[in-house]
Amino acid sequence: MSALRARLSATVLAVCLLFTGLASAVPQRAAAAGPGYLMVHFTGDGAAGQQMYLSHSTDGVHWNDLNGGGMVLRSTVGTQGVRDPALVRSPDGSRYWIIATDLCIGCGQNWDQAVNNASRNLVVWESGDLVTWSQPRLLNVAGAIPDGRNAWAPEAIWDPATNDYVLYWATNATLNGVLKHRIYAARTSDFRTITTPQVYIDRPGTQNVIDTQIIEVPSGVGNFRYVRASGDGQITLEGSNSILGTWTNLGNLSGIGLTGSQVEGPMWMKFNGTNKWALYLDQYASGGGYMPVLTADPSNPAVYQRQASSDYNMGGTKKRHGWILNPTAAEESRVLARWPSTPAQRLQSFNFQDRYVRHTDFDVRIDPSVSPADDSRFRLRTGLAGSGTVSFESVNFPGYFLRHSNFDFRLAYNDGSSQFAQDATFRQVAGLADSTWSSFQSYNYPDRYIRHYAYELKLDPITTATGRGDATFRVTS
Repeated sequence: MSALRARLSATVLAVCLLFTGLASAVPQRAAAAGPGYLMVHFTGDGAAGQQMYLSHSTDGVHWNDLNGGGMVLRSTVGTQGVRDPALVRSPDGSRYWIIATDLCIGCGQNWDQAVNNASRNLVVWESGDLVTWSQPRLLNVAGAIPDGRNAWAPEAIWDPATNDYVLYWATNATLNGVLKHRIYAARTSDFRTITTPQVYIDRPGTQNVIDTQIIEVPSGVGNFRYVRASGDGQITLEGSNSILGTWTNLGNLSGIGLTGSQVEGPMWMKFNGTNKWALYLDQYASGGGYMPVLTADPSNPAVYQRQASSDYNMGGTKKRHGWILNPTAAEESRVLARWPSTPAQRLQSFNFQDRYVRHTDFDVRIDPSVSPADDSRFRLRTGLAGSGTVSFESVNFPGYFLRHSNFDFRLAYNDGSSQFAQDATFRQVAGLADSTWSSFQSYNYPDRYIRHYAYELKLDPITTATGRGDATFRVTS
């Protein structure tokens, strides 16, 4: 600590200059140009909150929810809930992965179970373009750890020294007679297989350490190539010149009134075009979600600045423990086009007006009193095939669309194929039974329309008055 105090004393003037310049370095909303920032996060407990959400910012401190504030990916594996996502981009920008905790608090598991007997897996999605994602898969990372009881808060960083990724996460396990959370690490090149996990961060005594995120710092800023922030009773900062090398304790953020009893889930963001950073912290104790702390030197606790609540806006949804990507212009354009704020709507039957199109176990039919209501809500996207068309994306199973197969309908995951796009695309035309309503003509079978028959959704030719009624719907909120 004496060395740290000497360092702080020697930099008092520099601190003042950094504080003065920091606010002007943050891009202003009106003047923002070029790519902004993408955040992947979850929003809270429960089956819906513990899924993947995306938000966008033009300046790094004012955020807008994408997809109308709805989830963008849903886990259908493991506990069917996900938290603490990290978004990993390959060095050449050709592959992306989302890795997340396989955990669903309040939907089948409580915190005691989560700590002592939870999933040893991570949930992994993979993409080649940031918008078309694989189905989720499980990656067992803690099964080989003796007495490993869970796997939480995964992160990964590319290690140029070994040309692969260092994947690291927290596991509650007994080591040397002490049961607690430590950070473990392994190497991977594909997030499908990993090397044998090793202890990466272990605090003294019984102190847990759970949330860690590493940032690479450009030369000329501070004294270390890498800085990591960890939740270990404080928000502790450490520096190193090697990801798996020796790390030096730099201090913590208690000096600005932020300790591990108040905040967790540190998440770094570098402001574009300048050597300034935000360290976002999740205000879990108060239920407040993320807040930004700004700095011009991640390695120096003395130059972190808390922000007034009027200086940032986190958008409509609560944002919790996630990851921020600085996208290229092309990446940003693709993401914004894929998840615009399209409203959630329902399709009401014309001749059974108490019934709505809904999915149940991925079958599609019309039913009254749908519960949960989101089973009958869809976003009418620009058609996956053809101009002037629509496709119906599920609200609570994003990435799943209404698709015909053998003239029957299923809610199916978009596999990115041309055949899927054609089967899931329709032309919205004047209602066959009432022109003030709508009917939906198949893109690849234009003589057929969406209709219900015995309450099941079908794709049929329409030749009778009954058929015209069955094929007519009102698009309503």
